[in-house]
Amino acid sequence: MVDAAKWLYEEPGLSAGGTGDSERRIRVIASATQAIDESGPAVSMGRVAELAGIPRPHIYRYVANKETLDIEVARLASADLMQRVRPYFTRSGTSAEILQGVLTPIIDWAAEHPSLYRFIAAQKQTRALHQIRLGRTRFLDEIIAAASAFLRPARLVDDAPEGVVASVIGMADAGIIWWIDHRDETQHEIVDRLARQIHVVFKDAIMHLGLDFPDDMVFNPEV
Repeated sequence: MVDAAKWLYEEPGLSAGGTGDSERRIRVIASATQAIDESGPAVSMGRVAELAGIPRPHIYRYVANKETLDIEVARLASADLMQRVRPYFTRSGTSAEILQGVLTPIIDWAAEHPSLYRFIAAQKQTRALHQIRLGRTRFLDEIIAAASAFLRPARLVDDAPEGVVASVIGMADAGIIWWIDHRDETQHEIVDRLARQIHVVFKDAIMHLGLDFPDDMVFNPEV
């Protein structure tokens, strides 16, 4: 898992140096993430407190409420997922090759952390959540930025439409969670299938703008 302090203290007004309360806040969020990873989202606050090394009634001294704790857990888990995926956003290739490259580490991570993946996927997508850059927002931002970088050299579009990207993520989440539950395809097969399906959606969105998007077009991300 990524360094919790590094990611959680990107919030305005918080310092990585921290006070005792700040350090305990980090422990609570990291412990809740670990507990969900181990046992699923129904894990008890008693288990979170045990892992954090604090009395159970003290948890909400360090996070405002359960909703805040859930958002922070989703953010920390998303940061860990994106750390795995990020190198694949800078690789050149056709759109299908890039999608396969990005999906492979996502599905690897989901296989290693099925409960956390389900937890991230269950977070409600709202404009407010997008604005404060928490949870899966970081995932959305990375994909939008990457798609923009891939397409800009060809002068097709300036930015990936957020609604299209959100729809793609919903489709990918559903497919990956089904695969986690049923394992009715090999890992290679689900990567290939989702890459093909997502490619169709992106290609349709771009062609809807009246722009040509040949399958063999090679994208060179801006580094």
